[in-house]
Amino acid sequence: MRLLAVIDRDLKKFRRNPVVIAMSILMPILYLVILGNSFQGKLQGLPLAVVRHDTGQSSRQVMDNLRAIEAGPRTFSIIALKDQQQAMAGVKTGAYKAAIIIPADFSRKIAMQAVPEIGLYLDNTDGISAESIRGAVSGAIRATKAEYVPIREKADEIRLRDIDLYPKVDYFQSLVPGVVIMAIFLGALTTGAFNLVMDRFLGVDESYMLTPLSKMDIVGGLIISGLLVTTCIATLIFIVSILITGIPFTNWLRQGFSVLLVIVLTTLGLLSMMFVLMGRLSHPRIVGILSGFLNVILFFPSGAVYPIASFPHWLQLFAKVNPEAYAVHALKTILFKNTGIGSISHDLAFLACFTILMMTTAVVSFKRTVR
Repeated sequence: MRLLAVIDRDLKKFRRNPVVIAMSILMPILYLVILGNSFQGKLQGLPLAVVRHDTGQSSRQVMDNLRAIEAGPRTFSIIALKDQQQAMAGVKTGAYKAAIIIPADFSRKIAMQAVPEIGLYLDNTDGISAESIRGAVSGAIRATKAEYVPIREKADEIRLRDIDLYPKVDYFQSLVPGVVIMAIFLGALTTGAFNLVMDRFLGVDESYMLTPLSKMDIVGGLIISGLLVTTCIATLIFIVSILITGIPFTNWLRQGFSVLLVIVLTTLGLLSMMFVLMGRLSHPRIVGILSGFLNVILFFPSGAVYPIASFPHWLQLFAKVNPEAYAVHALKTILFKNTGIGSISHDLAFLACFTILMMTTAVVSFKRTVR
């Protein structure tokens, strides 16, 4: 009977936590849906700039083959441009994943049985997307040659000159931005609002509430303390990751400041978001379950492990409001393109707006009351 009493008491405690029950059911389904759509998906809709200086029959056939891929497998989405410099600038800023340049003498060289060339300029900082475009464009070129050139000529006579715009980035190095963001997430989870949850659980939260501290003082103080701790941890992990993977970091002043700014804004945003989500919790068990939920829906759809272009449409829409996606993109741009703040202004603007929104919501929603 005493054993049954213990069992009954524990089951009643479990039933009194509907959040725990709901998350225990939803988490496995969430892992299936999010993880199942975040890895090894089919890349589609990659923006491909095409500058066609030649108007001959052969170049038209190349364009027809490219459009057939756009309409069929949909590996890329063609953006026709007239200015080669505009196309190259778009690749460097991330607007396009690659640019194809068809020279003015392309059809003439084929007619003369010479060796025509097509230029393919790739943003190789995203190696998976770059290889997908390289393979699809190579297939379109081979199909053109097979159909329109006499059989006595060599099948590979049309030369695709593919050029990587940046130093080679291996998969090991590409994981560094994700590792830094994961460190920020864990720091935001275990500092700030989590300390308030633990104080409530231990019954010592009255030390805050019996003082003349305002809501802004409490929320701001806990967020700033978490910012200091998390920034130090994330910066240390970033430096160690750079040394382990061998990523060239040529301009420590410019690139270092940009990386630090991304880390600070991302940390502030996630800390404020944690306060919104955990500001009224009173048991660390719920925090543990919530951490698994947040890690799945924020980290894996961020592009840290696999390109966002491989996600289904609904997950790509979520990535547009996922702060970690902007942080990962900003860090990849700084690290692998050797650029500064100007090239990540869009990412910084989103992170700043997200931080302001979350911090304002955290202060407004926080209840300064004694239980």
